[in-house]
Amino acid sequence: MKDLFERPSGFETAILVSVDFGESDYLESLEELKQLSTSAGLEVRGTIEGKRSTPDAKLFIGSGKADELRQAMQASECNIAVFNHDLSPSQQRNLERFLQARVVDRTGLILDIFSQRAQSHEGKLQVELAQLEHLSTRLVRGWTHLERQKGGIGVRGGPGETQLELDRRMLRDRVKQLREKLLKLKAQRGMQRRARKRSKVMTVSLVGYTNAGKSTIFNRLTKSNLFAADQLFATLDTTTHKIYIAGCGQVVISDTVGFIKHLPHALVEAFGATLEEAAQADLLLHIVDTASTNREEQISEVNKVLNEIGAAAVPQILVHNQIDRVGLEPALARDEYGRIVSLHVSAKTGEGMDLLRLAMAEHYQLLQKQSTEESAFA
Repeated sequence: MKDLFERPSGFETAILVSVDFGESDYLESLEELKQLSTSAGLEVRGTIEGKRSTPDAKLFIGSGKADELRQAMQASECNIAVFNHDLSPSQQRNLERFLQARVVDRTGLILDIFSQRAQSHEGKLQVELAQLEHLSTRLVRGWTHLERQKGGIGVRGGPGETQLELDRRMLRDRVKQLREKLLKLKAQRGMQRRARKRSKVMTVSLVGYTNAGKSTIFNRLTKSNLFAADQLFATLDTTTHKIYIAGCGQVVISDTVGFIKHLPHALVEAFGATLEEAAQADLLLHIVDTASTNREEQISEVNKVLNEIGAAAVPQILVHNQIDRVGLEPALARDEYGRIVSLHVSAKTGEGMDLLRLAMAEHYQLLQKQSTEESAFA
């Protein structure tokens, strides 16, 4: 399928737009937008900021700010405006007409990054579904090329059906096809998980905020070469490996897509089959960037998504990564029952990885004990 957000020539420069509506995390959100834009391959040439109590119904930022944005884009020769917010279809259309330039909201930007990064067949299907779900809200009466009448012998839909209606029909048909394909892949994953359960192999999923270092930890544990970079959403496709850990034997470890604040619901829904790996795991290793000033908020955001996908009840160990950046030593903490609940490690240097293996071995032994007790009561 053609990339729904495919950039024409000269589309790589952008002005960022962010409005402070009184949120406590405004500055962090703006910094995240800059990182997202860089990850998408855009060259950021400026930022327009403003304060409002509520969005403007027509132009979101109001006519005065919109005029300031237009002048800034003309002066810096930018032809894309990236908003740090979700825009309604009419707001996006009105802004594009006013600016005579492409306008992308936060959800559109994240979808564009996902489109660039998806590598596996399943990942591409998931991204396409999310794009189409997003695009469906943009198919409104506003573009003249979608209002031409279609008719004649052999034209599906009959005389008088508009191009817009045909586009909607094609979109619905494609969404249905994608959902059916993803359901089949979900069923296959279910069969694989049941086979692992029968063989009593422990499953571990790495979860966490994007760019927290999940892929680097995965590479350390599995001695593999999964792509890892200092950018948001460096990897999308869930990768699964078997490793041997003393004290528990074979363990299946999965690296999942990173989470982010205001992760588009369409993506959460589309990646349901992939994220289900976390919901069905025996243990979650929640990777946290220790060097981040927002780590508590990031932990909260990850837990929100885990709750949304039905993984809130899965046992979780917090793995504070990147201790090399803040001068901390490897360490672990236990709860009142003696269970390991958090670790301090460095995936970059390898410090603390022995503690991570110990935590998995102890959790396996706990699972075995629970299984034995359940069998005794059965």
